[in-house]
Amino acid sequence: MGRRLFGTDGMRGTVNQYPMVPEVAMRLGLAAGTAFRTETGRNRVVIGKDTRLSGYVFENALTAGFCAAGMDVYLVGPMATPAIAFLTRNMRATMGVVISASHNPYHDNGIKFFNDRGYKIADSVEDSITEMVLNPDHQWDYPAPDKVGRAKRIEDAVGRYIVYLKNSFPTDLSLEGLRIVLDCSNGANYKVAPLVLEELGAEVVPIGVNPNGVNINKGCGSLYPEVMAQKVREGHADIGLALDGDADRLIVCDEHGTVLDGDQIMAICAKDMMSSGALVNNTLVSTVMSNMALEVFMRENGGHLLRTPVGDRHVVEAMRKTQATMGGEQSGHLVFMDYGTTGDGLLAGLQLLRIMRQQDKPLSNLAGLLELYPQELINVRVERKIPFEECPALLEDVQKAEKELGDKGRVLLRYSGTESLCRVMVEGEDDEQVKRLASYLAESAQKNLV
Repeated sequence: MGRRLFGTDGMRGTVNQYPMVPEVAMRLGLAAGTAFRTETGRNRVVIGKDTRLSGYVFENALTAGFCAAGMDVYLVGPMATPAIAFLTRNMRATMGVVISASHNPYHDNGIKFFNDRGYKIADSVEDSITEMVLNPDHQWDYPAPDKVGRAKRIEDAVGRYIVYLKNSFPTDLSLEGLRIVLDCSNGANYKVAPLVLEELGAEVVPIGVNPNGVNINKGCGSLYPEVMAQKVREGHADIGLALDGDADRLIVCDEHGTVLDGDQIMAICAKDMMSSGALVNNTLVSTVMSNMALEVFMRENGGHLLRTPVGDRHVVEAMRKTQATMGGEQSGHLVFMDYGTTGDGLLAGLQLLRIMRQQDKPLSNLAGLLELYPQELINVRVERKIPFEECPALLEDVQKAEKELGDKGRVLLRYSGTESLCRVMVEGEDDEQVKRLASYLAESAQKNLV
């Protein structure tokens, strides 16, 4: 098949520019409804969104497509991506849909699907849906008029998700006495996240809980952890938690305002889970982007780091294949398979808070497990994504850099799944060397990927 609508995490783009236009969204609803509906019983789809202004456009367009395809639509309004994965399972729905562009600014939006078990759908299913959407001559298999779907708003979705999150936290523990700075990025979890932490006993200092449709991810959230860190220092808080727009990522800081990324959070949680026997086969799953220090840490502690391509969907696929109980990404997607089927920033925050409580230690005391290797990432804009093996001059430069780094570093080239970018990453022990080699390879990529 020629074009793909879907990248590493659903379909995404600028609003009112192809493919993020209402007619494509409606055809997407029709196609997904056709692909997922069964002939027996009513078919249900749960649709949630973040706080972007354009959410109304795509919510209505998708609803029209799904209803026309014979699916009943349950609209839950602004809810986190992991909440939709949970609600799809909880409400016995046929599938779930999230309208969000995650950490992108408000002028972008996206659409991603979950199957009835709360997992992101397979590439092959995305491809068959894309085939229907992009074929202007596709003959839709419309159901009879009495089989057309209904749409309704579900009022208790927030309460269901709150109970689910609280159940992931031990009943014999409380967050009383903890002051938590919580940055919700003016995004999907602006209501739920403060409530969960408050109901567990914490004093919450909220940031980014006043969405207006255009301020999602704007100078707040997991992309701007320094805002959270500053608030922690000013208010003498015990920890800072920062979510992104659809609340599937978490970045944290300790009581001194020192920021920890996904790799450092994974190290704390993996060590705790290994000590209790909860990390199956002592295997942690992460992507090629995770810092080498995490790999060394797992090995030195009797564990194993299994790497996957970038994207939390690939992490989850590998976890399911190996029965791994924890995985994640450096960016803050963290998956705890004992509780959920996809990255959940707030659930990950609760796991971290549980460890702090059980060990009775401040986060700064737990956080010194990883001394991260210097890592430099440069994005190079490209017009088209030429296979790297067709660029021998670039590969030659990569080999030179790898030879200089030896076994103390690595080079990674990959294309973004959602943007016209080549990501050049260099990692090693010497910061100056890493920066120099990354700059050298970015220039080579700029020159050769044309």
